[in-house]
Amino acid sequence: MLQEKDVYVFRKPLESGRQSPQNLAGNMVMAAFLQAGMFAGEYFILGYTSNHPWKEQILTLHFWFTSILISLSLLYSIPAVYRKSEKVQYLVSILVSQNLFGITFYLCALFVAAEGAGVPDHSMVAFTLTSLLTGLLVFFLVLLRLILKIRRGDYREGGRQDMWRETFEYKSYVPAATAAGLGIFFILQYVIRQNGWTDLGSLGFLVIGFGLFYAMMFVLPEQLVIFYCKFRFSEFHLT
Repeated sequence: MLQEKDVYVFRKPLESGRQSPQNLAGNMVMAAFLQAGMFAGEYFILGYTSNHPWKEQILTLHFWFTSILISLSLLYSIPAVYRKSEKVQYLVSILVSQNLFGITFYLCALFVAAEGAGVPDHSMVAFTLTSLLTGLLVFFLVLLRLILKIRRGDYREGGRQDMWRETFEYKSYVPAATAAGLGIFFILQYVIRQNGWTDLGSLGFLVIGFGLFYAMMFVLPEQLVIFYCKFRFSEFHLT
């Protein structure tokens, strides 16, 4: 039975103002323009050069997903709106951050990886599914770790996570970090073998794109826990 004291530490980003409704509203306005600009680059630059077999479907789906998020971002930056539905605003902020720093970079890296001529469609599909499954594995490993730490009481006031909130706990992240590292290694190995790339710039872009996607999978479990707490506990409401 989860109690408010078990998730005390998760209130700190809200109480400090970093994730307050007012601060999120300001960030959403900027994020709306960033999402539009990044999708334009994804569509008009990488979309024309990539040979990914699912390119058209991916671009269409991502266009509508991004368009909806831009509209919601602008809507929930209005004080009269977010003050009445703080929980929905936080959910929109999660989707926006994941789209901006995770999904968009992932798709751009995916299109770059498919730029080589003569890469079989079935090979590119297998590559795409493997990279996605690696992201899901990272997410579930981090989520499992987070649940175990909450049950152990690390997120209570005065608990381990309260005292070491700003300290990176290397040992506890080893399984998820290993999965992400193996995923990036697989990606680089595949691209070099299929395309024969020696361009360090392109390889560096792949590392950044897929690396950010996996990094956002590390962040997502904590975002979802805070979102759940906003429904469960009145102390997480700031408006």
